[in-house]
Order: sequence, then C-alpha cells, then structure tokens
Amino acid sequence: MTEEKSIRNRNIILAVLALVLILAAGAVAWFRFLKPATFFVFEQGEQKNVVQTASPAAVTATEEIKKVITMMFVGDIMLARAVGDKMEKLDNWIWPFEKIGEYLAGADLTFGNLEGAISERGRNVGSIYSFRADPKVVEGLKHAGFDILSVANNHIGDWGKIAMDDTFKILQDNGIEIAGGGLNEQEAHNAKIIEISGVKLGFLAYTALGAKYTEAVASSSGIAWSSKERIAQDISDAKKISDFVVVSLHFGDEYKQAANNFQKDVSRSAIDAGANLVVGHHPHVVQEIEQYKDGFIAYSLGNFIFDQSFSKETMEGMMLKVILESKDVKSIEPVKISISNSFQASLAE
Repeated sequence: MTEEKSIRNRNIILAVLALVLILAAGAVAWFRFLKPATFFVFEQGEQKNVVQTASPAAVTATEEIKKVITMMFVGDIMLARAVGDKMEKLDNWIWPFEKIGEYLAGADLTFGNLEGAISERGRNVGSIYSFRADPKVVEGLKHAGFDILSVANNHIGDWGKIAMDDTFKILQDNGIEIAGGGLNEQEAHNAKIIEISGVKLGFLAYTALGAKYTEAVASSSGIAWSSKERIAQDISDAKKISDFVVVSLHFGDEYKQAANNFQKDVSRSAIDAGANLVVGHHPHVVQEIEQYKDGFIAYSLGNFIFDQSFSKETMEGMMLKVILESKDVKSIEPVKISISNSFQASLAE
C-alpha cells in the first residue's frame, strides 16, 4: 500500500512540474511577442526613446507573421570633381563605396540623393560648383545596392537639360529608379512605387533650390519643385497606391546644424498630408531628427560621398536605418558615417 501511494505521489509531482514548465514557456513567448518597438528620436542634439507596445487584446494565436523590411537612407552623393578624379586615377569606380557597400547592400532598399548629372554630354551652365560625373560611376552605385535616388536638387541641371536627361536614362537603364524627376511634369510628380514583401513603398522627391529651367512641365522633362499644396496633392495620390510614403526634400541652409523655419513648415505639412517619413538633403551637415505626430522627419542627413574636406562636420554624415514591420515603423536608428580624405565613406568608429 505504501509503495502504491509513493508511485501515485511521484506521478502527481511530475504532472505539476510539467504544467509549470508549460506555463513558463508560454509566459516567455508572450513577453517576447509584446517586446516594445523603440524609436530613437533626436531633437536639438538630445536623444529620447519613444516606446510603443502592442495591445494584449490585439494578440491572437492565429495572427500571421509580420513582414520586416529594412530601408537605408543616406545623404548627398557627389561623384564628380575630386571624387571623380580619384576614381579615374585609380581606375576604380566603386572606390567611394568600398568600405560601406556591403553594409548598404544588405538592406531591402537603399535611397540617397544624387548631387549632379551623370553624362558625357552637355555644357557647363552652372558655376565653379558644377557637377557632372562619368557614367562609369554607376558601377559604384550598383555595388552599394542603391535601389532609388532622388534627382530633385540644385545640381542636376549643372550641365544642361541634355545631361540631366542622360542621368535619368543611365540610372534607369542600370536598374536604379529615380524620384522627383521624369520626362514631363506628371512623371516627375508621380510617386515611384517599389514593392517589397507585398508592401508598396511610395517615394516622392522635391527641391526648393536650383535653376528654374530644370522644373518639369507638361511637355518637357525636369524635376519636381516644392510647394506645400502640390506636395500635399502628390502625397494624397501616392497614398491611394502605396502603403508607406517617403518624401525627400532638398532644402535648408548650407552648413547650418539646425533646421530653419521653412524646413520645419514644409516637412510637417507633408506629414499632415499623410507622409510617413520625410528625409532632407542639401545643408551638407547633419541636422536634427524629430517625431511629428505619427510621422518622422530627418531634416538633413549631411554628406555621404563628397569632397568637402574643409571641416569636420562636412566629413561626417548620418544614415537612417528604418525598419518596417508589415506597414508600420518598428524602429528608426541614426547610423553615423565618416568620409575619409580620399573620399571613402565608412561606418564611424
């Protein structure tokens, strides 16, 4: 009788232990599922963590696995002048990207601002700060995994419309999409849609600076110029055919480390109109990042590839790593980069 009781007690203990293990495993899975997303938001140089957690009521056992998309955004890319001379001398057209290309190519999508034309044609109609790169530089852009580039800036027309048009064609012929430019006004203002894992990403780009002859009109190629009203309309149209809208803006004061009132007004207006993310270029130095309502604004990512070695600030830049979970922002992370005196970008130490 005593032996039977001992066996019965042992079985009860084993059953209780098994139940405890099952409950513990469930608790761990529950905790991991509810792990909060963290946004790294910078305002005037100060980092803040904005934490959002899922609602337990929204969690079901049959919820499908969320799709994760990694996007990388970089600053100004200038492949002419001293940078171009360096590549030509070395006969190495991936030189500026050699130390960072693999990192960028690992993202699902990489976006940047191309400063200047890519062409062998045209006439210098700009100034001493006119940029035209050899078409061979596309090799480096492809090596770094660029999927789409903004062409809406003040240097795309430096060598006239013929070189500008060449740039559009050369990039697209090499599998790199363009934002903010096209064969006519409608094409320049239409969102460029890139679909990844079933999520449709829409890209718009505008400039507030440059020569007006570069503006796309009804029957002539060019780029999109910024106005709050037109940007709002373009965003509205983009939202009908995309799940996440990115707006690139070429604006601001050169070498100023804080956004001006115009930048803030236009960027926040874009978020109000429905954009999810605004990314800025032109100041050549890094400016603040902010969360505005449900959107995010990076006012200036600074330089990415450039030959402005006259200051520490112009030889440093910032990439923006944006991770989407399904159609929502899971995290935004600034990634610092440095540019060497030989014009190679690398992750900052």
